Amino acid sequence: MDQSRAPILEALQHHKAARVVPFDVPGHKQGRGNPELTAFLGRACMEADVNSSKPLDNLCHPVSVIREAEELAAQAFGAAHAYFMVSGTTSAVQSMILSVCGRGDKIILPRNVHRSVIGALVLCGAVPVYVNPQTDKRLGIALGMAMDDVNKAIEQNPEAKAVFVNNPTYYGICSHIEQIVKTAHAHGMTVLADEAHGTHFYFGSGMPESAMGAGADMASISMHKSGGSLTQSSLLVSGPRVNAGHLRQVIGLTQTTSGSYLLMSSLDISRKNLALRGENIFEKVCDLAQYAREEINQIGDYYAYSREIVNQDSIYDFDPTKLSVHTLEAGLAGIEVYDILRDEYDIQVEFGDIANILAYISVGDRERDIERLVSALAEIRRRYKRDKSGLMRFEYISPKVMTTPQQAFYASKQALPIEKTKGHICAESVMCYPPGIPILAPGERITSQILDYINYMKEKGGSLTGPEDLNIEYLNVLKGD
Repeated sequence: MDQSRAPILEALQHHKAARVVPFDVPGHKQGRGNPELTAFLGRACMEADVNSSKPLDNLCHPVSVIREAEELAAQAFGAAHAYFMVSGTTSAVQSMILSVCGRGDKIILPRNVHRSVIGALVLCGAVPVYVNPQTDKRLGIALGMAMDDVNKAIEQNPEAKAVFVNNPTYYGICSHIEQIVKTAHAHGMTVLADEAHGTHFYFGSGMPESAMGAGADMASISMHKSGGSLTQSSLLVSGPRVNAGHLRQVIGLTQTTSGSYLLMSSLDISRKNLALRGENIFEKVCDLAQYAREEINQIGDYYAYSREIVNQDSIYDFDPTKLSVHTLEAGLAGIEVYDILRDEYDIQVEFGDIANILAYISVGDRERDIERLVSALAEIRRRYKRDKSGLMRFEYISPKVMTTPQQAFYASKQALPIEKTKGHICAESVMCYPPGIPILAPGERITSQILDYINYMKEKGGSLTGPEDLNIEYLNVLKGD
């Protein structure tokens, strides 16, 4: 197949050249009906925001240009099939799980999964079998799944339908996905991979193993993160063991029937760009990230880590594009550095947690941008460094799972002041977003350690999300538990 083609882009260009008179939706009619929006986004954008028609194909049942674009994506990512997702990687993750698991089915997964995974368990009623990740006490981060722990979970739950893997985690940590796939397949289990942060694994040189390269059955890929497409556009790719027709039917359960051609064309164009120039693009990204790490590590107190932390097990590999910076030695929580960078230096990093910040490096960054970040971090250390005693050092909190996420979410519940919830079973999720890893998931026992963590993040200004109460002063718990 010709990776220099972009079938959806070509179809949109033909549509525009034909000067089609629209008596269909969207109602803005190529921008004429909403001049203020057109002035903001541009006429080219509004003219490309069109409805499905025979020449433009239909995302729900692609037979022409969208199908061609998906086939090109499948080839580029080394997959048997690819599906364009316009509801984000959340939709892709949920489609993977819903295609494999039903109510009561077990799925083996690390506890440090994205909130979309917990959402999928609420929807389908699957039973999570958590592999508690090891932690790096110095860095305050959860790591990957150790193979001994994966093997034990598989042996103790031979009826499990699937094994779910983060490849990589938000911090760039990779489990031994190739060995996980081999072991899971030997026991008849499907392997699902969350590659929200791993688009570049398929194109860059010297990257960790990709899910498709490792033989996984399905992977959800956030093209809009490191792949350059528009926000909310993603891919779901699958291997030869997956029933492609059934997977598309499952996707259709939750994905919109009004597929955005802005998002689909951005996937098409970005795939073309990566297929033709990806290796050079990500070589530049790696160079920028390494330059930033070296400069930051010369400041003192900060630690920008990379492959030196690899241990061939719970950290089987590390994503060299990730610029994760440990901040506690400067006496500052990561969320505090995050806020100072944004509020005082107009620098927006991806997130800050208890002990780290993550600056997302991509092809759009420039060396002078890196230098501005490094300079700001040096100045923050000089101005704000303090005694690090009293700062919380994150240690992974093993969940006490009392019932399934679905049963807890739909059960009778009551809202209690958060300080009175200790010992109760939570009926909703609580997480810092980003990274979106639940502190609490529905069906888990609330402990004093968890409440301390939540209160600490509130005190430090962390962005807590999930509960019905937007102020996080009340939590929903099971009634009468």
